[in-house]
Amino acid sequence: MAVRRLAADQPESFAFSAETLKQAQWWIAKYPQGRQQSAVIPILWLVQKQEGWVCEPAIRAVAQMLGMPVIRVLEVATFYTMFMLEPVGSKALVQVCGTTPCMLRGSGELIAVCERRIGQRDHLSKDGQFYWQEVECMGACSNAPMAAINDYYYEDLTPEVFEGLLDDFAAGTRPEPGSAVERVNSAPEGGAQVLTDPKLYDGSKAKKIKIPNLPEPA
Repeated sequence: MAVRRLAADQPESFAFSAETLKQAQWWIAKYPQGRQQSAVIPILWLVQKQEGWVCEPAIRAVAQMLGMPVIRVLEVATFYTMFMLEPVGSKALVQVCGTTPCMLRGSGELIAVCERRIGQRDHLSKDGQFYWQEVECMGACSNAPMAAINDYYYEDLTPEVFEGLLDDFAAGTRPEPGSAVERVNSAPEGGAQVLTDPKLYDGSKAKKIKIPNLPEPA
């Protein structure tokens, strides 16, 4: 695993918003007395949803809230790659899958689009609106190539479709997530191709079995 470090430039302070604090307290209440530290991952996630990333003052605030040593919260934040440790784009965090199925289906072209439009991976774009990274498998192999943008999956992408998605996010809109070819979940493109006969499911093709009369129990 690559070493993950906090960003060199950190804000001077962090404060929970009223809504984040309310949700954090809800998570803490889910655990028995003495086990509140179990809420560290969801509370770090709430911090990220509020700020876009997890800063060092926020790690200290979470540690104080849960009565944990700061180093323990730091260990969690740096271990899980779901937590961003530096500022991300104000419009979109783009995560392109580069694992084998997506690579074979054209993820390299998506990466080329990111390099041309956003810039160097793992860095903010010059306008501060976009941040992109290449990630390992995100479990949508049947719909490769794909990318996660902010909180949602965009699948069956082509460079042209991907460009359009970035245009939409740049304009401040959120395109509908899912398959670009209107695939249903991970079904074949164009719809089901086998087991399409309704009689397979309504019972009309089921074999009739004659059950002999059984003697009454003694």
